[in-house]
Amino acid sequence: MQDFARASALYGFDTLAEEYGLPYKALLKEAGLPENTLENLRGLVSYRRFLALLELSTERADDPLFGMKLGLRQGVTVFGPILYLLNNARTVGEALSELRQYFHLHMGAAHVEVGPYGDKIQIAYRVLDPTQTGINYGAELALGVGRKLLKTLMGQNWNPHPMLLEHGPQAPLQAYRALLGITPQFNSDTTAILLDPEELEYPLSEADATLHQVIREHLDTLQRLTDLELPGYVSNLLRDLLPQGRVTVTQVADCMAMSRRTLQRRLNESGTSFQKVLDDTRQNMALRYLRDSQLQVTQLSDLLGYADLSAFSRAFSRWFGVPPSRWSQLPAVEETPPPQ
Repeated sequence: MQDFARASALYGFDTLAEEYGLPYKALLKEAGLPENTLENLRGLVSYRRFLALLELSTERADDPLFGMKLGLRQGVTVFGPILYLLNNARTVGEALSELRQYFHLHMGAAHVEVGPYGDKIQIAYRVLDPTQTGINYGAELALGVGRKLLKTLMGQNWNPHPMLLEHGPQAPLQAYRALLGITPQFNSDTTAILLDPEELEYPLSEADATLHQVIREHLDTLQRLTDLELPGYVSNLLRDLLPQGRVTVTQVADCMAMSRRTLQRRLNESGTSFQKVLDDTRQNMALRYLRDSQLQVTQLSDLLGYADLSAFSRAFSRWFGVPPSRWSQLPAVEETPPPQ
């Protein structure tokens, strides 16, 4: 399943739209997205509809740089679970490597590449289906996010980096320069931000205080968790991690900065187990997406981290008493309360 992005990709959309006097819920609805999309930033949205929303908002705001401005506001806030991984990164290069490896947690419709570009290093944004309408707005939003991310990672070492875009300018060049302090290179062969190779070696210890504050809040939250709160926290983390594929207790423990044995012991003390929390989380995710989205039942196999359809079908039948093929024949099913 590739046509998805986390709803966190729209973080701050409501505020920016309102600054232009635009009713953001009406825009979401017109683009084919639920009006309450921003209430669950861990949820998934169609990437095509995400692009449609950017295109519609750009038109209604009469500002061709709407997408770029939204991306510049977002920065690290859009990445959710990927931020957990930066705690172990020592340098800007290691942090970007983590971003490249785990970007699919944030968005399945695109990926990030980090590699040589002449005598520079490019952080490139690649959409899997480049023929989609509105892709230029999505590309500019992505580079806005990338610029803000680099500024956060590099702290006092940051300077504006060259930007390359595969499309032509959507606004006068002076408008880009006023917003960015540089003029991007348009009609390029890549959509990317360029760094000098030595910048990859900059230590993350000098990063902007915002990054360290976000990571510290995450770690502090883990330390404060009581045994009753732990299963709910693990369930929320699983919702973030499952779209990348099969999730193990070791992966979750790593994200929570504790050993696998410690996590298992604490869950046992809470009266549950990792497997029980995983199964309940998958069941509730399946029910929510079937109820609130237009996903096909069989698409849920990838979304819920199952290795094959047969394993998913067996779990589905155990949860709901019918195979996936008969789901539409069931009366409404209520979601079970998440772990507390």
